[in-house]
Amino acid sequence: MTMNKLFDFEYPNVWTALKESALPIVLYGMGNGADKVLDEFENRGIKAAGVMASDDFCRYQDFRGFTVQKQSDFETRYGDFVIALCFGSSLNDVMSHIYEVSRQHTVLVPNVPVAGDTLVDDSFIEQHQADIERAYALLADERSKDVYKGALDFYFTGRLEYLKAIESDKDEAFNDILRLKDERYLDLGAYRGDTVDEFLKYTDGYEHITAVEPNPKNYLKLIRHIEGVAGADAINAGISDKQGVMRISKKAGRMPVLGDENGIEVPVMTVDGIDCSPTYIKVDIEGSESAMLSGAERTLRELRPKLNLAAYHRSEDLFSLILRLRDINPDYEIYLRKHPYIPCWDLNIYAV
Repeated sequence: MTMNKLFDFEYPNVWTALKESALPIVLYGMGNGADKVLDEFENRGIKAAGVMASDDFCRYQDFRGFTVQKQSDFETRYGDFVIALCFGSSLNDVMSHIYEVSRQHTVLVPNVPVAGDTLVDDSFIEQHQADIERAYALLADERSKDVYKGALDFYFTGRLEYLKAIESDKDEAFNDILRLKDERYLDLGAYRGDTVDEFLKYTDGYEHITAVEPNPKNYLKLIRHIEGVAGADAINAGISDKQGVMRISKKAGRMPVLGDENGIEVPVMTVDGIDCSPTYIKVDIEGSESAMLSGAERTLRELRPKLNLAAYHRSEDLFSLILRLRDINPDYEIYLRKHPYIPCWDLNIYAV
């Protein structure tokens, strides 16, 4: 039997490759991503030889029992080694540096999701094979299918070359797929106003902007940012499949940290409960995208707004969001694009 090309992986899954590596493994980066990777190393019996940082960030500080060192320090000690990349960036100079490092040493990216704890490995592929195939078949053009296959290859193998092959500029998605004009824009996860700016860059006129941001600190900055934008207002709320409240830690950054009993209470809304009749919705809400779709069924069926939907926060998002969207409204044409970012972030579903 011929294997479906979706699952014809050239390399073993990244966790197996790391576990079986004959070379020392050095983590590149600190913070939440590195914490998750080290936790998974412990679960899988993978040994880390150290932690490195870029020269500008290396202060020989302590991280999880390791003294953080420079790449050159490990080259002096080991000569060659495998690098496990544990942070993300869309900055051109940072990405260029990462690709330069990958020409010197093998760089693997153990893909720990932004939300949830499900990892893409052999058991994940086996469990979700049918849904992965179904979602792939629903995509509207060959470029989307290439992006889908490349993203799956990257999640599974952690190899950077798969990202390079599927990247495209946002101009193509906005100009050729979304084609924004005279829109009523609903921005879910508006942060401090950066995606309002993006909308204004690409739209040929608009009727109204409703920007929704759950983090109170970011919300205040959002309000100041859109003060001079005509026809724009902001809502301090989270988005889910039902109305309610949530508590956000006072220390939360871009991604809300929920469940802090001492945190700030913020209302939770549904898209169907927001009175703005959107014609275009951008959704980047840190792993709550599936719940958002469930709370937007009426809007998506009756109004069929254009969608710009983040599809990278959870491992299942690559297929589950496509299937959920098609279930809600079969009339959508669904596209997938990956914009420059390491790792496979800024992977977006565009539906029209």
